[in-house]
Amino acid sequence: MSDLVFRPARQLAQMIRDREVSAVEVLEAHLAQIDSHNASLNALCTLDADQARATARRADAALAQGEAWGALHGVPVTIKDIFETAGLRTTAGYIPLKDYIPAQDATVVARLRQAGAIVMGKTNLAELAGDYQSTNSLFPRVNNPWNLDYTPGGSSGGSAAAIAAGLSPFDLGNDIAGSIRQPAHFCGIYGLKPTDRRVSTAGQIPEVPGMPLCLRHMITVGCFARSLDDLRLGFELIARADRRRPEVPPVPLDVPSGRALASLKIAWIDQWEAVPVATEIRSALQSVAQQLSDAGAQVEAWMPRDFDLSKILHQYGRLAAYLNIYAQPVDRYNLRRSVAQIFRTATQGDRDLRRLGDFSRLLPELLNPSLKGYFEALTERDVFTAQLDEALEPWDVWLTPVAATAAFTHRPAWSAVDVDGRPYPHAVANGAYTMPFNLSGHPAVVIPIGLTQQGLPIGLQIVGQRWRELELLAIAQEIERVVGRFHHPPGYS
Repeated sequence: MSDLVFRPARQLAQMIRDREVSAVEVLEAHLAQIDSHNASLNALCTLDADQARATARRADAALAQGEAWGALHGVPVTIKDIFETAGLRTTAGYIPLKDYIPAQDATVVARLRQAGAIVMGKTNLAELAGDYQSTNSLFPRVNNPWNLDYTPGGSSGGSAAAIAAGLSPFDLGNDIAGSIRQPAHFCGIYGLKPTDRRVSTAGQIPEVPGMPLCLRHMITVGCFARSLDDLRLGFELIARADRRRPEVPPVPLDVPSGRALASLKIAWIDQWEAVPVATEIRSALQSVAQQLSDAGAQVEAWMPRDFDLSKILHQYGRLAAYLNIYAQPVDRYNLRRSVAQIFRTATQGDRDLRRLGDFSRLLPELLNPSLKGYFEALTERDVFTAQLDEALEPWDVWLTPVAATAAFTHRPAWSAVDVDGRPYPHAVANGAYTMPFNLSGHPAVVIPIGLTQQGLPIGLQIVGQRWRELELLAIAQEIERVVGRFHHPPGYS
């Protein structure tokens, strides 16, 4: 049953429960797909086939005895190599962690296992989850299944490539600047960034083991899939309070209103004025708005009043700098990598756009950080979150681009990106449409809406109310019925 590799995770679980197919058969189909395509994609960096086979056999034996493990009983999954997996190498693509084998699962990994999922292996990524491409010093770069000469995005490029190409039906990712949403957009799949602090980050790098917990804001744990239904299932499994992270509040999951598309009030924008997007992406978003309007939804072009992108990106960069400064050792290797990133961001691309996203202006504060500066950054964030909460209150969702461009060809880390003939600084092209919602903490889901003339995917970012992820996903499903669905790249069936 070769088509098993493109079945949704929820459907695979039902087929296994109904004894229509065995967990071993489902696993072997995915391992065969990995064997056929991973050498060209480099989406998986660590494969745990023997252990996965043993677990699949136990899953089938348990079902034969009437024992069900949970909602994902016998379903194989992959895990971004940023999350600790007990007994299985976890590197974050970082040379000092090349032999690191954790003793304990990250909380979200443990919750998937508790639901019956079988971990096949780990997916490749940007080094320490720190780039919008997926390259590191340990493994070959990840390639986009729609065109191997293009990046799948980052930092979760391996996750997105694996889902798009049928190597895995479900994967976990993290997002502090778009690391779930941009790869989902580049690879034509679905990705969810939940509300800040909705999901536990326990057992997640890039805080290198032994370093203090620094990333306490803006970074969220979410998931990748080939359907909104699978995103909802995965989210429901991983989202709840955790003793290992007391700052995750015991906020119950919301109950979707069940409203039809015709009763929704939808805001949309095809680009920030300061960061124009590629013409094909603008056209795709304009088409979405028209289709939704024709279907009966109330759709209006809208921007929040006083949405100062330069100020927002500076606030984001300042807080991100404070969060990251103590997360990793200060060694020659890390310093060289960071300096190269800052230099290219500050010197490559259009001058006006460089000013917009020039994080080098934060260097004086980074070199002399203060507790007062950290608290100022947190206060600025609180103000912005409250302002965006108020601005979004009249709307059910807000539709925006995911990035200024579709997937681009591989290039040196943090090099400029061409958008309709204009060179954009790397961080601006890839993060200007995602960072604001890390700063504010609002949930966002990405769905595929079409292809460029070059055959590269285009995604749509749908932003919702904080703590209303299930409502967001339900509305996204209403939108998806009108504007598109997942199509796998050619050559992988």
